Amino acid sequence: MGDAAETWARLQRGRGIPPEILAGARANPWHHDPAHFQPPDVPADTPSRRAALDLLGTGGSVLDVGCGGGDAALALAGVATEVVGVDQQADMLAVFATAAAARGLAFRTVGGRWPDVAAEAGTADVVVSHHVLHNVVDLPPFLLAMGAAARRGVVVEMLDRHPMAWLDPLWERFHGLRRPRPATTDDALAVLAELGVSPTVERWERTAPPRQDTAVVTQRLCLPPEREPEVDAALDELVRPRVAATLSWLSPR
Repeated sequence: MGDAAETWARLQRGRGIPPEILAGARANPWHHDPAHFQPPDVPADTPSRRAALDLLGTGGSVLDVGCGGGDAALALAGVATEVVGVDQQADMLAVFATAAAARGLAFRTVGGRWPDVAAEAGTADVVVSHHVLHNVVDLPPFLLAMGAAARRGVVVEMLDRHPMAWLDPLWERFHGLRRPRPATTDDALAVLAELGVSPTVERWERTAPPRQDTAVVTQRLCLPPEREPEVDAALDELVRPRVAATLSWLSPR
């Protein structure tokens, strides 16, 4: 493992929840509610979508790694000829399948963790992955498997810093837990450089996200529901990140 990959892994491990705090959680703090991942009927015209459309040209298949409800892949409906969604949450794949069918898209779902299920997912013309890298500790195998699965190219979207880092002041406030600095887009780019990949990078600002649901944040913080009023008041002091980056590169094949 190169220096950049080791730095990424160390920073990502630093986002873990200590066992003594996790033991007090009443619900899984890592679980994502699929109701919050419904893909929009009209996709946002983002740099990530445009990069994927450029790779698709007049048509092609799309593999969405960590697809959630399918926002990334289904934004390409009308050009994509087939979409394949990979996710470790079965309820997310159900949302993906329903949305793909509603759009008249040929689709397939693969349950499991990437890159463990890469062979089952197979290859596609374009591989996309939105807001997943910050969930990965061992980044090189993840990136290499995406590159190997792409016949034309790869498009990754990520926030400029770990998407949960904005909650760091609350971890310190409620648990006395000080987090290390979050991994950033530059850290990911350094890992890619070690792998010999030089992506095109476009940084941009997302639309302002809605105020985070207090119950969700309370669960993320491993706090009981009765602490929600305190969490709600604390949220007024924080700003969610908006700066994102699109990383895209061509397959060498």
